[in-house]
Amino acid sequence: MIDRRDMLELTRRMTPERSCFSRIAGAYMDADGFIDNTFNVHFLNLSQADKKSNLAIAKEIPFARTNEQLVEHRIPKSAQGPGSMYQLLTGIHDCGLKNDLLMEVLYEQIGKTYHADADYAIHVFHGIYDVPKKGSDGCEQWESEDVYDFLICAVSPLFADYETGKPEFGFLFPAFSNRCAYLDAVDIFTRDPEKPQQALTNLLLGKN
Repeated sequence: MIDRRDMLELTRRMTPERSCFSRIAGAYMDADGFIDNTFNVHFLNLSQADKKSNLAIAKEIPFARTNEQLVEHRIPKSAQGPGSMYQLLTGIHDCGLKNDLLMEVLYEQIGKTYHADADYAIHVFHGIYDVPKKGSDGCEQWESEDVYDFLICAVSPLFADYETGKPEFGFLFPAFSNRCAYLDAVDIFTRDPEKPQQALTNLLLGKN
């Protein structure tokens, strides 16, 4: 189960003034799942307006209704081998989005799996959060207890002039549990739990 307090703690570091993101990459996809265009930039190089709009996209994932829209899924060891989605995500995570070839493989995998009625966008964020220690009273202290290095991915509808709507699907990898990384799990977001994106969920969990 996801602790709502963990997610709220994470989203508090997603503001233009104290953003935990180092880089953002993504692709604009057509309805057939083919890449129209891509981008890959250092987050601090964005304009203030672009920082704000992209942070709004990223925050939708951890700020979702925990254990309803956002659910933790364990990735079995059998789905973590060579050629797996887990290996791909780990590679993207370890390079901080700086390998364009790995990014394109991710976009292509999503494009083959996601069934869309119109064009859509994929945004991937790389973040680093110094998790502060908490005292016996529950208050945060200045010292860092751990470092949470993570990815957020959002799949969103795309409108005219590359205007992006709210994410329909996304994930947080690795999962954030007990205020630290849970390396064998992923937190998966679905905007409408009554209409789950099962094919994308299966892709992330190595069930395809």
